[in-house]
Amino acid sequence: MATNGNHRSMESRTGRSNQRYNSKGERLVAGVVPLTEDKAYVMLIQSTRRKGWVLPKGGWETDEECHEAAAREAWEEAGIFVQIDYDLGDIHETSPRKKASSSSSSSSKGSSGKDGKDSAKEKPRSLYRFYEVTVTSEEADWPEREKRERKWFTFAEAKDMLKDRPELQTALERSTMKR
Repeated sequence: MATNGNHRSMESRTGRSNQRYNSKGERLVAGVVPLTEDKAYVMLIQSTRRKGWVLPKGGWETDEECHEAAAREAWEEAGIFVQIDYDLGDIHETSPRKKASSSSSSSSKGSSGKDGKDSAKEKPRSLYRFYEVTVTSEEADWPEREKRERKWFTFAEAKDMLKDRPELQTALERSTMKR
């Protein structure tokens, strides 16, 4: 596996075989609110799945602590090295639920399959844990450089960019970033 000068992998982790889930079946996601040292700007990255800007975040895997997963996601998605300053706590996903597949939605609500789960197969919810971090270094090359753009925003700009992602807005609002 290729590494950069700071001995970080130049390949992103993929797949969900090592993904952590809690007892409610929620996927555990670690992320960062990356700030400049003066807390005047936050870095957002282009989403690869949806249009728009997001905070760096991703699955917390079984071989790492949550803060390690957050720092890894900051590196893989945004190409930044960070100093973790604050744990911003858990944030429950509040976005409308999506179907896991495009199977027919003719089943009525509450109907269950033989395994007791909703037969329409709703996508599992996520439980987010964000950390406020100070960006200590922005690297020119990083694992997802070809897939993502990164950009600095003021609080007001970032809040507007995250308007369709209430869990990301909550993380931003919990930070000590200058308003």
